Amino acid sequence: MAGESGAAQNDDLRLADSLRAGDVIALTEVYDTYAPFLYDYCHGLLRDRVEASGALRNVVIAAREHVDRLTEPARLRGWLYAIARKECMRRRDSPNRHTGQEAPEAEDELTPEQLARREERRLLAHSALAALNGRQREAIDLSVRHELDEVDLSGIFGMPLEETLALAQQAREDLAAALHASLIAQSHWKECPSVAALTESWPLSPQTSAALVRHVENCPVCGARETPPLPPDRLLSVLPIAAIPTDLRLDVLTAATAEDRAGNRRAIAAWTEPFDEYGWPLPYQQTAPRARDRAPGRRRGPLLAAVAVGVGLLVLFAGAMAWLGGGDDGTNAAATGPVTPGGSTPPGGTAAPEPIPTDPSSPTSPTASPTESKSPSPSPSPSASKSASEPPSSRPPAPPTTSAPKPPKPGTLSVSGCDMGRNDSCTVTVTAVGGSVNWQVTGTSGPVRAGGSGHLDAGRSSGVRVSRASGFCWGRQTGTVSVSPGGPATVTYRC
Repeated sequence: MAGESGAAQNDDLRLADSLRAGDVIALTEVYDTYAPFLYDYCHGLLRDRVEASGALRNVVIAAREHVDRLTEPARLRGWLYAIARKECMRRRDSPNRHTGQEAPEAEDELTPEQLARREERRLLAHSALAALNGRQREAIDLSVRHELDEVDLSGIFGMPLEETLALAQQAREDLAAALHASLIAQSHWKECPSVAALTESWPLSPQTSAALVRHVENCPVCGARETPPLPPDRLLSVLPIAAIPTDLRLDVLTAATAEDRAGNRRAIAAWTEPFDEYGWPLPYQQTAPRARDRAPGRRRGPLLAAVAVGVGLLVLFAGAMAWLGGGDDGTNAAATGPVTPGGSTPPGGTAAPEPIPTDPSSPTSPTASPTESKSPSPSPSPSASKSASEPPSSRPPAPPTTSAPKPPKPGTLSVSGCDMGRNDSCTVTVTAVGGSVNWQVTGTSGPVRAGGSGHLDAGRSSGVRVSRASGFCWGRQTGTVSVSPGGPATVTYRC
């Protein structure tokens, strides 16, 4: 995807020097050169075109603001991917992230026969990649499709070079074993009942793919069978590439250069910090829990003891009432974990609170930054707050007349299937019954594709778009979409 590495490094050096000099034309060239590939990478991590557009915009802005930090300008391209990964991990951690709108695939002028062959190879690639863990898949994607070397991967993942080399080597070995097993399952499944039982549907799930690899390693018949060599670059060349929106270029370059958005750019650039001694952004870490998110006993205990000694039983009662109402009932929309790149950095450490840009015209203004959850959280009762501010009375406090509010009753999720007929897609309906529900598409089986997640209040419904997974078929096709916590929904279509 990226071209020859030598020419690319020379181009990186020239563009980095131009960016440092404040050349606006160089910023345009950076976008035209790298944006399509960075957008595809961001979309692979976020699985949403709106979030991917916002991430790309922030990458360009952060690159212009921080290019002076980069000690090796010839590695500008890998450095941009490091910024992109950190931005995507930050967005995946936001409870208000946008979900459910995957980008269309970049179009290729292929004949129906070529499309059918590509789809067959694509199912093989997905089945082989499913046996790898998320970090391995991302390393393979970055090194094979995006043509980044291990030094770049080390900076992108924030890992020592020795660990990165071991990761890349193990990923290649595991992919070769998974590809060998998938080729056996694709062409020789009739010759082994165990393989036939494992591979009833394509592409293979991660659990099935891993079980197939283990079977081939231990089966004397399958283990002795040879399969044709298929280099990783040819295997991954059939995977879809997310099409970058045509109108995104103007939005990004305007956001990165307009004088009235300087404050917004500084806030966005701050999200990329901190950097290591080579000028590469350190991996994203979740923000430290806020005071109101900590355990009530640990937060209130010393305070109540001090208040009891200082002002007596009345204020102690007020503190107890505040403890009952001080929890946090925020919700966190689940991220739609891609089967492709995606191992996020393990949580840990602390980070400063993020500044919130106020740019209303950015490509993803609804989700340009993580914000506080809008779910209501109980607060201390007015009577408790009032009592705490008054002098203590000589009379003992009256016992409370009301009990602590009960948490809202969780609901159940009703899931209904759909029939595409001869169309390319249909919508599975999910409905919250008897209370609010957090839902997520957990997987599919059969020749269908779907994804998404969200939160529904009681009685509200939402839709999950389901599309065909194969370009060529015959007769009536059936698949299922698994939605947690509701269960599977049946999807059918006709060819």
